[in-house]
Amino acid sequence: MAAPVPALPDSFTPSSDSVYSDQFGFYSLDSNVPGLSKVILEKLNMKDYKEYRAALEGKGRVGFRSHKEMFQNLEETFKFCTCCSKLPSDLPDPKALKRCIKCLNVYYCSKDCQKKDWSLHKKFCKMLHKVSIDRLVEWLIHTGDLPFSTEAWSRPAKDIRCWDDWVSMQGDLTPRLDTILSRQNMTELWTNACRPRPEEAELRKSMWRVCSEFFSRSLTLGLGIQMARLDPYSRPLTVHLVGAGHNETLGARTTDMDELSRMFPGHQGLEVVMVGPEVVQGPIMRPPLRAFGPRGKVYISAYKGLYHQFWEEVVEKGEAAKPDLVVGFHPGFHASQGLGEGWLPTLLLLRDYNIPSVFTMYNDAELQYSLQILIELEMDVKDTGPNPFSSQKPEQVQSSPNKAPSYCNAFYIYFQGLLETQQEE
Repeated sequence: MAAPVPALPDSFTPSSDSVYSDQFGFYSLDSNVPGLSKVILEKLNMKDYKEYRAALEGKGRVGFRSHKEMFQNLEETFKFCTCCSKLPSDLPDPKALKRCIKCLNVYYCSKDCQKKDWSLHKKFCKMLHKVSIDRLVEWLIHTGDLPFSTEAWSRPAKDIRCWDDWVSMQGDLTPRLDTILSRQNMTELWTNACRPRPEEAELRKSMWRVCSEFFSRSLTLGLGIQMARLDPYSRPLTVHLVGAGHNETLGARTTDMDELSRMFPGHQGLEVVMVGPEVVQGPIMRPPLRAFGPRGKVYISAYKGLYHQFWEEVVEKGEAAKPDLVVGFHPGFHASQGLGEGWLPTLLLLRDYNIPSVFTMYNDAELQYSLQILIELEMDVKDTGPNPFSSQKPEQVQSSPNKAPSYCNAFYIYFQGLLETQQEE
């Protein structure tokens, strides 16, 4: 029998040995800025990690009285000295923290700290200004204003090799983006945000970056279908999205992967099953299909649990189709003991069942660490490199912003089965 999903802790203690990536994220925050995880939970009006997980799973609520309070509390989680890592509670005067007037993204407790940090911060200041806008504009994904609507593909999928090719099929995006700019939610966002509303040209660029992350998921999945030389026109295909968490499932809609139907018009049916211990309750939380139904449709389902658990409890019992392809967005199995233990049975299962698999990474360092692990497991790594459909939205490390940005789905590894080795004569 597969091991059950570990129980949630009654109180929050960040650790590096959890199968929950968000708990490991809190651990990383505290490693750089001690006490920051507690600040974040307080600003979410939560007393511990258990309440945080319960809210993500639909068993609790984040209690904000207004959008203004929500955006203000979001900004409070970025208030610490970027140079010395002091939180407001560590200072004689909590109001002493002042924001960089250029990026509006980092804070300093004194002019001395700002001067000391400038030689590093100036390398990232312009990029961090984009980050500060994007993290607010991203709210429009949850209101349903984004992503913008897309057009039918006028060229075969094999000819669309990068974002420029994809955008060329969309026509002029300006009218669609201007419609979103004029909506009430955009007005309400900047009425309540803790900063002035950017120029419209800057907001259009931000909306594109935010949408690129959304569409990167379906386009990367479609890229995997092509790398594995699967033919969606000859038969229905099943894709398992392993390690799915709140990034993919919080607020997820059953239409989130419909770009695949524009990528492969008239396909025989595509099923995407999202599997992971951090899957969030919502419309996609429905049983996987045993046999696919409507031609030309994408069906999304979900299972909350570890992948090898899903395999034993559902796939092997015939309650779900075996996958033609497995995809993992930023699995992070290189990062911690707990994640590694959770991923090892999955990696061995993928290897031993010879399943074509595509995993993505945020940056080159994560790519190299992950490759090393797969090679040690004697995986047959067939291809690796930059993802042509990487998100265009830069990501900062919240507790250590003055670092090169990372991008969702920036790199990929395509592997399948056990590496055949030449035996010495």
